[in-house]
Amino acid sequence: MKARLAEEMRTAMKAREKIRLSALRMLAAAIKNREVDVGHGLSDDEVVDVAIREVKRRQEAMDAFERAGRPDRVAQEREEREILQAYLPDRLSDDEVGALIDEAIATTGASGPGDMGKVMGLVMSKAKGRVDGRVVQERVRSRLADP
Repeated sequence: MKARLAEEMRTAMKAREKIRLSALRMLAAAIKNREVDVGHGLSDDEVVDVAIREVKRRQEAMDAFERAGRPDRVAQEREEREILQAYLPDRLSDDEVGALIDEAIATTGASGPGDMGKVMGLVMSKAKGRVDGRVVQERVRSRLADP
C-alpha cells in the first residue's frame, strides 16, 4: 500500500498535478506520523485506517468551508477527498448495510433505542471504513424505533 502511494506521488509530481500531489503527500505524512506514534511500520490495514481518518478530515473541512462561504476551498477539499478515497476499501451497498444491521440486532437482542450503542458498535466493527457512520446511525435509529 505504501509502495503504491509512493508510485502515485512520483506520477503526480511528473504530471505536475498539484492538488493530487498535495493530497498524497498529506496522506504519506499522516502515515509517517502514525508509524512514529506506534513505533513500527504500518500494515496495509493500518494504512487504510489512516486513510479513513484523512478522508473524514476532508469531509469535515468541506462542511466547515461550506458554512464559511468558501466554495473554492470546498472544491479543493472535495477533490482531495476523492483522491484519498482510492485508498479505502469498496463501499457496502444498501442491502449489505441492511443485512449487517439485521445481523447485529439479532446478535445483540436489541429491542429499543437504548440498545443503539451495542448495534452500532457491532455494525461499525464489521463495516470498518466501508460505510458512512451517519448513514448507519440513521438506519439503526429508525429500525430500533419501529420494532
